[in-house]
Amino acid sequence: MLRTVGPMAALAVLVAGAAAAAPAPAAPPLAWLISPGEASCRIELELTGRSGAIMPVALVSDGDRVALRFSKDDIPERAFLSIRINQKAYANLMLRTADPTVGELVLSDLTQVALRKGALLQIAWLAEEPVAGSLAGAEAEIPNLKTCGAQAAGQARARQAAVADARARAEAQAHAQAIAQAQLQTAQAQAATAEAERRRVGLDAERLEAALDNERQRAAYQAQRRRADEAAQQRAAYEQQRQRPGDDYGDGYMRPVWEGPPAWARGGYRRGPHNGY
Repeated sequence: MLRTVGPMAALAVLVAGAAAAAPAPAAPPLAWLISPGEASCRIELELTGRSGAIMPVALVSDGDRVALRFSKDDIPERAFLSIRINQKAYANLMLRTADPTVGELVLSDLTQVALRKGALLQIAWLAEEPVAGSLAGAEAEIPNLKTCGAQAAGQARARQAAVADARARAEAQAHAQAIAQAQLQTAQAQAATAEAERRRVGLDAERLEAALDNERQRAAYQAQRRRADEAAQQRAAYEQQRQRPGDDYGDGYMRPVWEGPPAWARGGYRRGPHNGY
């Protein structure tokens, strides 16, 4: 297994492998079957070594780029590796994916043209021994792979846009509902405050009316007491004057004791011949 830590080490292995592998026997043809994915399309390929060992790889495209995807232990984060097409080396940037055992060799436009026009693909650093495969059929299928990848990526972007639009509408609707709910709660709180204020004003009015009524009753009671006191004073003065004896005028006559108003003033007077009327 290759323990690659940088592009220089990979290139050294490639040169050594190429020197040991000349000339290569005829490689078996590759099956160029395009499989659409969620956002890209791929062609599964099987490269074969001298011993007959098979190394699976895949050409993957999203319409914008074509990458050779492979699995291998100890893949560096990035490296600059070469593949051979018709015994000619083409260097490309290799990037490690989210899976640390999967790498993608991003094929340049020049490499893609060579793949379409070439007859033999060789990779020295992929396995314990160099592996190879025939490129018969690549001229038609690589453009088809890019077309399929562009369509799959476009549909994926459309789905993502639809999901984002639905999420945005849902968020907008939830926001509008939250605003409406907040406005409703505010209106209910204002109505409750107004009702509480109305009740408070009503209670204050009732208390004020009760206080005024108590004041009126107290004033009426005090007036009644005052009138009763005045009446009692008048009665006391009357009794005192009625019971006082007559005063001596100094001429031998005594002033008679006042015995109250005459009968006609007291309501006991009756008209008749006995009183001269």
